[in-house]
Amino acid sequence: MTSRTGRLLIRILIIDADETARLELARYLETRGFYVSGCRDLAAANAAIDDNMPDVIFADLPPAQIESLADRLEDMESLTPIVACSATECSKHVVDALRAGAADFVLKPFGKDKKALGDVIRKLLDRVRVGRLNQLYRQELEDANRDLRDGIAELRADQSAGRKVQLRMLPENERFTGGLYVDHLIKPSLYLSGDFLDYFALTDDKTLVYIADVSGHGASSAFVTVLLKNLSNRLQRNLRRGSSDDILYPERFLERINSELLDTGLGKHVTIFVGIISLSERKLQYAVGAHFPMPVLSFEGGETAFLEGSGLPVGLFESPQWEVYEVPLDKPFHLILFSDGILEVIDKKSLDEKEQRLLELVSGGRHTVASLSEALNLDEITELPDDIGIVTVTDTGSVSENTSLK
Repeated sequence: MTSRTGRLLIRILIIDADETARLELARYLETRGFYVSGCRDLAAANAAIDDNMPDVIFADLPPAQIESLADRLEDMESLTPIVACSATECSKHVVDALRAGAADFVLKPFGKDKKALGDVIRKLLDRVRVGRLNQLYRQELEDANRDLRDGIAELRADQSAGRKVQLRMLPENERFTGGLYVDHLIKPSLYLSGDFLDYFALTDDKTLVYIADVSGHGASSAFVTVLLKNLSNRLQRNLRRGSSDDILYPERFLERINSELLDTGLGKHVTIFVGIISLSERKLQYAVGAHFPMPVLSFEGGETAFLEGSGLPVGLFESPQWEVYEVPLDKPFHLILFSDGILEVIDKKSLDEKEQRLLELVSGGRHTVASLSEALNLDEITELPDDIGIVTVTDTGSVSENTSLK
């Protein structure tokens, strides 16, 4: 007796102690394509509901039992409507049934007013269709949410692994190299950072330091930081082998990065500052790949200022050229490099005011990562608008016996 109404298989349960009335309604509903089952009382109906939840219930029950049935359906999180049936036309009986939880009311005998019964059935069909669609959408939403949770968990695991890789690529903190004390800080706005930095001795006399900011955020930007580390390692090996000395020249270092970025086809570019410090010659040579803000150079007991210079971003043009700048280091000095994320956390309105604040901090003796982080409250900020990178370079000749590098 399984039939379909439209595209829906509708199951109807009739609860009525009057077997004649129950069979009459069942025949009427079956001829219209419904799957119908019947019970004499509420106890039998509860057992039937446990076996197979109906889509609609017609019930000739007193209001108290209708309320009990409605409560049970609610506990089962079922949207099955109850249609109260009765031979009485007393308005109070109708109102009591509706208040008890019935969705509609029909008079018995059912053949007396088939138009009214047909109207009720049409409304029930619409309600069942909506309920089925809601159930389908809810299931689809639950499936999508489950897939999303699984995807997010996998993404977090991947990002956590990527973060560990990035941290391992960074140089040692508080490192002495070539007569310089160098330290750094990286604070990503997300799991993975688009900021990167490195410093290492090229020779006994020369030290290279750079800070880079990859366009965008996330995994693709983090991939470029791996490329930067890999390239600098290869160029260092080439220098030791004598096969290439590109890394001794800031502009050629940028050219190599530019070429490899274009070859990846990622559509990523980098803003970067790269400097080479020679203590024997007491000079800093550097090139600028659209990096901002420029590093701050502070001489012991003397001037504190941003370095001058400009240049094209790296990774956008086929054959760019970069100018090499040179600054004498005739006094003990501090060199501080920042990524542009530092400007986002300085509580000033204009860019000039933000830059002035950086100068004030450095000229006021904030030469180390720890002191700058404290002055800018970086440890207190939980959600950064952008990645932050800082490198501090201190000429060890500028540190007196009573001055701490920490």
